[in-house]
Amino acid sequence: MRKSNPFLTGTLILTLAGFCSRLIGFFYRAFLSQTFGEEGMGIYQLLAPVMALSFSLTAAGIQTAVSKFTASETTTHDYRASLRVLGAGFLISMPLSVVCTWFIYDYADFIAAVFLLEARTAPLLRIFALSIPFCSMHSLINGYFYGIKRAGIPALTQILEQLTRVGSVFLICGYLQSHDRVPQIASAVIGLTIGECFSMLASLTAVYLRFFRLQAAARPVPLSGIVIGIHTPVGRITRRILTLSAPLTASRIAVNILQSIEAVSIPSCLVLHGFSQAQALSVYGVLTGMALPLVMFPTALINSACVLLLPVISEADESGNGRAIDNAVRKAVSCCTFFGLLCTGGFLLFGRQAGMLLFKSEMAGSFILTMSFICPLLYLSGALSSILHGLGKTGITFLFSMAALAIRLLFVFWLIPAIGIQGYLYGLLLSQFLTAAMSMLAVRYHVRKRLRL
Repeated sequence: MRKSNPFLTGTLILTLAGFCSRLIGFFYRAFLSQTFGEEGMGIYQLLAPVMALSFSLTAAGIQTAVSKFTASETTTHDYRASLRVLGAGFLISMPLSVVCTWFIYDYADFIAAVFLLEARTAPLLRIFALSIPFCSMHSLINGYFYGIKRAGIPALTQILEQLTRVGSVFLICGYLQSHDRVPQIASAVIGLTIGECFSMLASLTAVYLRFFRLQAAARPVPLSGIVIGIHTPVGRITRRILTLSAPLTASRIAVNILQSIEAVSIPSCLVLHGFSQAQALSVYGVLTGMALPLVMFPTALINSACVLLLPVISEADESGNGRAIDNAVRKAVSCCTFFGLLCTGGFLLFGRQAGMLLFKSEMAGSFILTMSFICPLLYLSGALSSILHGLGKTGITFLFSMAALAIRLLFVFWLIPAIGIQGYLYGLLLSQFLTAAMSMLAVRYHVRKRLRL
């Protein structure tokens, strides 16, 4: 089955792993909310903008490039070229990761006070900074395995990372409580770092087994084939990766900066609405740490297909097979829309009960009901974005993301001070609708263009 339909097999593997990982993470978030409270969750969620920015700078665009340039291995069986692509990705990503780690660690107090507007996040930032190189290396290796349509390794490391993270936090909290000490939210960040370290080690082990034990046993790769130089194969591959990843990285950073402004502005605008700082952080923690993860939970079943859509579309695009692109787009759109509508109905029926059962929060249930309507739009726009990336139209998705963020920021600064957090939810719905509509029109245009060739 894997040889006859690697896309379907990979999707099933990633779906199962994503579902298990989300399920573990779901109960983990319930544990965090009950252990550290709504305000603690709000403080923890404030780290998300820094996490997203660091990942965008050090790995996101490079991972996409590695996945795209290794996709040809499935037909050429050129394992040396794949090794060079992965090595070139490391050459770009690792220095960026080290610099990013140093900057966040040394300037944590400044970032916490000026950027996140919450001094209590400074020690958490220092702990998180140590995980950046692990996360970057793990992401690039995953990009390689996605590219060659072998989803088992990313799936395994995803579950391993989640189990290690959750297990380490349970052990830390249990140890502190057994010694009559109150666990702090820093325990969750320590667990995140430990999880990234273990998943990186597992990914490196998989690469070692694939290249140096299986392939090198049959035909050793000479050192001259992987020496780095401006005129060597790796040097040329590095330039290709930079050409593709630089615009994508720049767009991701720009989007993440606006997302960061959005994230840190929500609590401050809630204060303008009349909440105290503690109440504002509690509302923010319930929204981003409880309700939104529940609404995003079904994406485990969609993201797997979205990740593997990119190499499939890229391979069909390079071979000029417009009909294959059209078939993939039709199947992706119909499946995402149908699944999104089912999720909307489920959240409308059981969202309030889920908020009380899992988080013991009426506020979480109310947020889930409102956000249930974004499910079809959210899942559809994710698939369409992967299709556009596979077609090489990363600039278009950047413009759509910027437009959506501009709408949400307008609602944050305009409606939250007037009517509270509901103003942000209305902006979220409108931005997702416009993103899905614009992405659909762009995909339709480019697919028709390729069909005419």
